[in-house]
Amino acid sequence: MFNSDDEDFDCPLCMEELDVADRNFRPCPCGYQVCRFCWHHIKENLNGRCPACRREYTEQSVEFQPVSSDEIARLKREKKEKEREQKEMELANRKHLANMRVIQKNLAYVIGLHPKYATEEIIRSNDFFGQYGKISKLVINKRPALPSSTSSATLPPSVGIYVTYQRKEEAMRCIQAVDGSMVGGRILRASLGTTKYCTYYLRNIPCPNPACMYLHEPGDDADSISKEELASGYVFTLNINYNVECFPLSS
Repeated sequence: MFNSDDEDFDCPLCMEELDVADRNFRPCPCGYQVCRFCWHHIKENLNGRCPACRREYTEQSVEFQPVSSDEIARLKREKKEKEREQKEMELANRKHLANMRVIQKNLAYVIGLHPKYATEEIIRSNDFFGQYGKISKLVINKRPALPSSTSSATLPPSVGIYVTYQRKEEAMRCIQAVDGSMVGGRILRASLGTTKYCTYYLRNIPCPNPACMYLHEPGDDADSISKEELASGYVFTLNINYNVECFPLSS
């Protein structure tokens, strides 16, 4: 009787998993096991010899023991249970990622821009963020004016933008030039942006959105931060020097 944990059931030549019948198929007395497809290919198209001991394959040297229906059913149950356990383990490993954010080194996050500049045409122009590199995606987050907590005045509308560049050097060029600069009477703050994991990835199922901008693979631990750390003002320390010229925005 076979135990599915006793050995590795992959053909060493084609690296495909041996099916139930192939697991009882041994074409050479030396014990070197291959699938029947590879065995037939060696016999018909190659030198007809065992890749391990170089003994010539013959029909008489083949050992094959048919597998009973009970054995097949048992192996299928074991395989199904193993796949279920593996899926549960993957889900458990990904669960904590829902609370994590991963820094994107090609994404510049800028706040403080005056609403009159918050149009895609202006932001992408060479006088503004287009001068730092090729923008692959732009998200403009406009917030309405809010009442001040210290006076009866109303705070001006707030605009935050996410500028995704094609290269991380372009994002850093933007951040170095923009952070602390003044445009339209307002001081801009710029930093690298973060993103989160796709909910489909966290559930270990295929994402149906081919244009999804969230993460579908593990990010680097050094670039990861929890939502609590992000909310508390945690700042990444970036030891990056691209030696680039940085020009301020035109206002």
